[in-house]
Amino acid sequence: MYILFPVTSKGSKSRIKWEGDSLKEIRSWPEDVRSNLGLELHRLENYEAPLDAKAVGKGVSELRDQDKDSWYRILYALYSGWIYVLHCFKKKTRKIPKRDRQLAEERFQTVKERGDAHPSEEDRSA
Repeated sequence: MYILFPVTSKGSKSRIKWEGDSLKEIRSWPEDVRSNLGLELHRLENYEAPLDAKAVGKGVSELRDQDKDSWYRILYALYSGWIYVLHCFKKKTRKIPKRDRQLAEERFQTVKERGDAHPSEEDRSA
């Protein structure tokens, strides 16, 4: 089983940046869901298309998985060389609640305003 939770601390080679409480939320999910979604994030890190992704807003896409009880969603954006995990949540229905979509879009706007350096530029400054 493969579970990916890269941390983008100083010296890390991961291109994933966790926004808000996303990392804390995903760590509370069942192991098989974390494994499946971790593989999808791994595909993104390797510049591959995820197997199950869908655009859900202005520059925001989703990764999804489900078990017998819930739907699990990761809302993310690819921007300036980074993979920003904007919002993670679970729910009982297939539809994404408007408030969750809005939260991801707000976090994405904050990311753009923050203007993180491209990962290759960050390596040079380390």
